[in-house]
Amino acid sequence: MAKADRLEKMDLRRAELEAEYRAELITALQVTAAGKWGLFDHNGDRATRAAFAPVIANLAEIGKTIDSLRAQLGLPVFELQQRFLAARGRVKADAVGEPKQAKAWLDALANEEAG
Repeated sequence: MAKADRLEKMDLRRAELEAEYRAELITALQVTAAGKWGLFDHNGDRATRAAFAPVIANLAEIGKTIDSLRAQLGLPVFELQQRFLAARGRVKADAVGEPKQAKAWLDALANEEAG
């Protein structure tokens, strides 16, 4: 029984952290959608990267903890974090800007919650 209780608490903590990650990401996406660059690190510019460095570090820390809990629970890695990490970095010159990309992310996340 103790193991089941421990696993239940661990899963509850995982769910709480995933909600926190999502909320932090949405806040950062809203800032980016309003015109502040750096969240997706498209330009590789130090100043814009530095502006979002604390946010990225916090998301990375939360994501690391989530993935650790997921591994202990036998679950796959946290998919939202994997998608976000894959969206960061240099892009082609004709790619949409970070504000438009952030807006698309916000729309997609809203659709996920609704659906």
